[in-house]
Amino acid sequence: MKKAIFILLLSVFSIHASQSQNMQAFMTYTLFNSPVDGPYIETYLSVFGPSVYYVEKDNGKFQGAVEVTIIFREGENIVNFDKYEVMSHELEDTSGFIDNFLSQQRYLLKNGKYDMEFIISDINADEEPYITTDPVVINFPADKASISGIELISEYTKTETPGILTKSGFDLYPFVFSFFPESVNKLMFYCEFYNTEDQFGEGGKFVYNYYIQSFETSSTLKEYSRSKAGESREVFPIMKELNIRDLPSGNYFLVVELRDQKNELVTRNRLFFQRSNPNIQFNTEDLAALKTDGTFVDDMTNIDTLYKYIHYISPIGSEVDRVFIARQMKNANLQTLQQYFLNFWMGRDNVMPEAAWDHYYQQVRKVNYIYSTPNREGYDTDRGRVFLKYGPANIVSESYNEPAAYPYEIWQYYSLGDGQRNKKFVFYTIDIVTNDFQLVHSDAIGEVANYRWQVEIYKRTFDPYNLDRNIYPDAWGSNVNMYWENPR
Repeated sequence: MKKAIFILLLSVFSIHASQSQNMQAFMTYTLFNSPVDGPYIETYLSVFGPSVYYVEKDNGKFQGAVEVTIIFREGENIVNFDKYEVMSHELEDTSGFIDNFLSQQRYLLKNGKYDMEFIISDINADEEPYITTDPVVINFPADKASISGIELISEYTKTETPGILTKSGFDLYPFVFSFFPESVNKLMFYCEFYNTEDQFGEGGKFVYNYYIQSFETSSTLKEYSRSKAGESREVFPIMKELNIRDLPSGNYFLVVELRDQKNELVTRNRLFFQRSNPNIQFNTEDLAALKTDGTFVDDMTNIDTLYKYIHYISPIGSEVDRVFIARQMKNANLQTLQQYFLNFWMGRDNVMPEAAWDHYYQQVRKVNYIYSTPNREGYDTDRGRVFLKYGPANIVSESYNEPAAYPYEIWQYYSLGDGQRNKKFVFYTIDIVTNDFQLVHSDAIGEVANYRWQVEIYKRTFDPYNLDRNIYPDAWGSNVNMYWENPR
C-alpha cells in the first residue's frame, strides 16, 4: 500500500502523526506572549514540493498550491479562524528540483483551553482534505515569570524590515520538524521569558539553564547542558544553539528553565525531538574504570544468561542501548557485559541498582507469562514493551468478540510519569489464538500514531486500501469509540 502523505502536528505537549494519499506536509506551532497584544500562537507549515500537483499557468510556468483552514474553538464557540492558500514557486517544468514551500502565521488568543482544527488540501488534486484537531492550552500569568514555547530554528538574520519572522531584532526561519537526521549537526532554538521584573524586581538577577534530557530516563546529558545569568526585563529573549554532532540516535527533550538566585525552579518548558545518528555507538571504553567486584553482577558469570538479561532491558533502554544489543553485544567479553549491565542499572538507581534490576526482572517475568506468543517472549511484544516502559495501565478495555472488528485492547494511563496525562494505546490482533497484539495507535509522545487506527481494526469487514476512507463502517456491536473516549 502506497503511503503518500505524512502530516505531523507537534507542540510542547504532544505529538501526532498521520497519513493520507499524496501530499506531504509538516506543521508545528509555538506559544508566545506579546507585551502589547497578549498571547498568540504561531504556526509553521512546510509542504514537500514534489508531493503536490502542479498546473500550467497562462505564462507557461507550473505552480502548486495547498489550501489551509485553521479554526480555534473554546468549547462550542469559534474564537479565531483563518483560511489561506500556500503557493509554490513558479517552475519552468516539474522534471527538475522542486523546493518545499513554507508558511508562517500568528493568531491572537487569550489565556484558556482551545481545540485547534487544522484542515489542509491540495487545491489541484481531487482528494479529500486532511483534518485533525489538537488541544492547545495557553497560560501566561500576568504577575509572575513565565516562559514561551520553544521554537526550533534553521537559521536567522538580523532584521532589516520587520515582518512575521521577526523576534527581538532577528528574522527567525523555523525548523519545522522535530526530527534531526544525521546530516543536521546543530540544534538552534528561540524562546522568551516574561515578567521577570515582577518576579525578581527591576534589574534583578536570575539564572537560566538549557539542556538535553533523555526521554527514557529523564536524566540530563551533562555535555549538552548550559547555564547562563540573566537580568530581569519585560521580555528576556533566548536564542541558543547546541552542537549535536555526537548526540546518539534516540528520543530526547530540549529543556529550558528559569531559576532564582537560590537555584530554586521558577518556570520550565521542554520540547520533544528525535535524533538519528546511526554511526554513534555505545563507547565501551567508558566502562573500563567501573568496578564490578562485590556488586550484584559479580555472580552473573554465564554469558548466555547475561545476553538474555541485556535483551530484557531493551523496552526501557535508549536507542544507544538498542544499538549495543543489536550490534556490539555479541563481540563483548563477559567483563564488558557485566560492566555494561551494572552501568545501566546504576543509571536508573545509583544507590540501589540491584533492587532496581530485581523489581524490573519481576515485571519481565510477568509480561513473559501474560504476553508471550508462539514466536516471541512477552517482553519483545508490543504490549510487553508498553507494560515494561510505562507500567500497568490504569484501565484496560478489552473487546475480543465484536462482529466486525479484529480483537483489540485500549489501554489508558492517567499519567506516564514524564508529565504526560491521559494517554492511550490501542492494540489489535488478527488471530487471538497467537496472543500477538500489535500497537496500532497511541497519543503518547514518541509512540506510533495513526489517525486510521479504527480502519485497521475494522478492515476485516471492508476494503482498507481506500486511503481516502478514515471512518470505519457503522457496525452492529461496535464499542471502539466508547472505549477510546471513556475506557472502562
